Amino acid sequence: MPCLLEMKNITKQFGVVKAVDNVSLKVDAGQVLSLCGENGSGKSTLMKVLCGIYPHGTWQGDIYFSGDLITAKSIRETEQKGIAIIHQELALVKQMSVLENMFLGNEWGRYGLMDYEAMYLRCRKMLAQVKLNVDPNTRVGELGLGQQQLVEIAKALNKQVRLLVLDEPTASLTESETETLLEIISDLRDHGIACIYISHKLNEVKAISDLICVIRDGRHIATRSAVGITEEEIIAMMVGRELTELYPQAPHQIGEIILQVDNLTAWHPVNRHIRRVNDVSFTLRRGEILGVAGLVGSGRTETMQCIFGAYAGRWQGSISVNNQPVLIEHCRHAMALGIAMVPEDRKRDGIVSVMGVGANITLAALKKYSGPLSMLDEAQEQATIRDSLARLKVKTSSSLLAIGRLSGGNQQKAILARCLLLNPQILILDEPTRGIDIGAKAEIYKLINQLVQQGIAVIVVSSELPEVLGLSDRVLVMHEGRIKADLLNRDLTQEKIMEAALRSDTDVEKHAV
Repeated sequence: MPCLLEMKNITKQFGVVKAVDNVSLKVDAGQVLSLCGENGSGKSTLMKVLCGIYPHGTWQGDIYFSGDLITAKSIRETEQKGIAIIHQELALVKQMSVLENMFLGNEWGRYGLMDYEAMYLRCRKMLAQVKLNVDPNTRVGELGLGQQQLVEIAKALNKQVRLLVLDEPTASLTESETETLLEIISDLRDHGIACIYISHKLNEVKAISDLICVIRDGRHIATRSAVGITEEEIIAMMVGRELTELYPQAPHQIGEIILQVDNLTAWHPVNRHIRRVNDVSFTLRRGEILGVAGLVGSGRTETMQCIFGAYAGRWQGSISVNNQPVLIEHCRHAMALGIAMVPEDRKRDGIVSVMGVGANITLAALKKYSGPLSMLDEAQEQATIRDSLARLKVKTSSSLLAIGRLSGGNQQKAILARCLLLNPQILILDEPTRGIDIGAKAEIYKLINQLVQQGIAVIVVSSELPEVLGLSDRVLVMHEGRIKADLLNRDLTQEKIMEAALRSDTDVEKHAV
């Protein structure tokens, strides 16, 4: 295949900081190159240079596409050349139809009028190409995340894309949706369309890639064939060290029951006849890591939201903390009982993106720094912020920097720092490592083990079964709102968990191995 893209000696600086430092890469037509690196390594910056988000003249180096030098000043110019990028945060207008999104800013018309018939037929053709069977007039907001991802790809194909950049495309997708997406990328490759694929999920990277390019600290480390390279080798290049023990197995003492949940049932906030959680009962012990597994939509998150007082719909059931029945109607009630939670969607529920990193950390504990006249003791607050940033190794140029500008891993660590300021006795972590790099994952896993050694009880909800198995003392398996199994993590396998999740009987398997 001929060389389609060549980026030569690309350097992009922000002040004195080199986000990308003399990086070069090549992609042939019909080739999939995966771009790997920790958050903050320069991957996204490099792609923004390629796609014209950072216009020519604001960076150094050369970019050739089909042999032509690119000097694009905007993303529109690179799209016209056949380069399209799909960000992790999808750029679709949820209130508009699939058809309207696909032709937004690129409408077809004749005689000064919109040619809806031609656009409709073209939209159906593009949707069929990505194997999405929905009517073009369907409102995008009514589609699932996986379907919206396919709409974005169809939109790119509609612009005659020749190089497709996908930034963390499967971070919020189910396993089946991920399989569909990877099949489509493989099909695009067979039709000569090149792809640059950015993902922290190394099993996907290995499955779909022809080449794997690793960037660390803004510099190109290596580009290797995907054939024969191991995940351990990729990780070592990404972080500059081997992570032979990703899941630390530090000894910790499991004590008495600290949380008991009985007959918890929660109804859908809108369709109130639908039960999202159905008669769930379980216990949690002091110093225990309780994993919660199950397919997306199994009721895991809704169960945790009820316990933390954050569920938007109606629910009922009994909750006891330290053998005392409690009423939790709001998050502040949960926090007063020593319950803290890192939410599944950190951007929507976990951070105030325009506020500083430090302000986000102390947000839930401001009363600690208030004097008798409700005046804030800023010196004490700043001292706490400095200690929290150091303890959780949050990388930021300043505590005043807007938290939305940090990498996903550093945002997650800042949210954890906020939770720890509450001195919790129960810590709920819902998808604690979604969309963050392998190095940040290792740091969070280490922190979890340190917390349970101190006697804190931790619940880890995760879609990644290796994570559940690597961390947990015991695993709850949920399916369609019910707990299907309560399993001790002794010789437990992914197959055993999936078998429990998909079984049709209603009996709960207790502490099986």
